[in-house]
Amino acid sequence: MFLALKEMKHAKTRFVMIGAIIMLIAWLVFILSGLGNGLSSLAAATMKNIDGDYFIYEEGSGGQMMKTKVSGDIAADVVGKYGVDESAVFGQSTIIIYKAGGDETKKNDVTLIGIEPGKFIEPEVVEGSALDKNNPYGVIVDKTIIDKGYKIGDKLIVSSSNLELEIIGMVEGETFNHLPTIFANVETWQSYAFAAPGSDNGLSNAVSMIALQGKDIDIEAIVEHYDKIEVVTKSQAVMGMPGYKEESATIYMMLAFLMVISAIIIAVFFYVFILQKTHQFGVMKAIGASDSFIKKSIISQVFVLSFVSIVIGVVLTYLTALVFPKEMPFNLDFKMVVLYGIILLIVSVLGSIISARRVTKIDPLTALGRVE
Repeated sequence: MFLALKEMKHAKTRFVMIGAIIMLIAWLVFILSGLGNGLSSLAAATMKNIDGDYFIYEEGSGGQMMKTKVSGDIAADVVGKYGVDESAVFGQSTIIIYKAGGDETKKNDVTLIGIEPGKFIEPEVVEGSALDKNNPYGVIVDKTIIDKGYKIGDKLIVSSSNLELEIIGMVEGETFNHLPTIFANVETWQSYAFAAPGSDNGLSNAVSMIALQGKDIDIEAIVEHYDKIEVVTKSQAVMGMPGYKEESATIYMMLAFLMVISAIIIAVFFYVFILQKTHQFGVMKAIGASDSFIKKSIISQVFVLSFVSIVIGVVLTYLTALVFPKEMPFNLDFKMVVLYGIILLIVSVLGSIISARRVTKIDPLTALGRVE
C-alpha cells in the first residue's frame, strides 16, 4: 500500500486522468439509476407504499389494477380468519380536476384513491389533517398537486361530474400510474366510480382491490371460500401496474449494458496503464520483489483510485440532483447507490487482477529489455 500511494503521489496527472474516467462512468451509472427509479416511482409509488402482505383482486385480472373489481364486504369478513390480521379496501380512478372559482382551462390529471380513514393503507399526512369519516368530501393530496398552485382549503371540481372536493391535507411521494394521487373516503370514490348504473358489475360495496396484513395468510383457503377472486403478493401487484414492468425492464437493460461496457472500458484502461509500467516491475522483480508483493501493490493502487473516484461520482450525482427541475422523475435510492458503487469497485479490482497476473508472468530480463 505504501508503494502504491507513493507512486500515486508522484504521478498525479496520470492517476487523476484515470480517476476522472472512473468518476464519469460512476456519475453516469448513478444518474441513470436515479432516473429509472424515478420513473418506476411515478408508476407505482402508492402501491409500493402500501404496507400489505397480500392483495385480493378479481379472478382473471392477473394482478392488474385496471382489470379488477371485488366486493368490499370481503374485507370485513376475512379479518380474523385464514391468518388475516387486518384488511383495507382500495379503489382507484383517473379524474380531471380544476380549482373551484379558478380558470377552468387549467385542469390537471390525477388519480383518485378511495380508502377507509384510519386504516393502515392511509399515508402519513405531512401538513394539514388526515381523512375523516365525518368529512366525506375532504381529501388529502400529493405534494406535486400543491406545487401546481393548489393549497390546503381549496375546493376541487371533478370534471364531468357533480363531485366537489376540498383539500384538507398533504402527503409526499404518492403517485399512481404516473399521476399525482388524491386520497378520499372510499364512499366518495364509489359515488364517482360507479355513478353509471351497472358499472359496479353487480357487486356489493364494490372496490378495486383489498389489501391484507398477516404473517401466515392461507391464500388457498381464501380463494376457495370467496367467488371470483385471486390473491397476489405485493411484488405481483406492483408489477401489474400499467407500464411498470416494461419501464423497469428497459431501465435495467440499459443499466446492464452500461455496466458491461463500463467493465470493459475500465479493464482495458488498467490493462494498458499497468503494462506501461512493465519496465518498473521488471526492476522490482530483478531486485527480489515477489509476485505477491507486486500484485498487492497493483490491486491496492487500483482499489484506492477507484474508491475515491466512485465516491466523487456519488457526490456529483447528489449535487446534480439538486439542480434538476421538480418535474423530472429522479429518485436516487441510497441502497441502489451503494449496490452500484460496489459493483463498479469490484469491476475495477477484477480488471487490475487480470492485468497483475499478466505482469507477474513476465521474465525480469525481458521486462528490462535485455532479452528479445
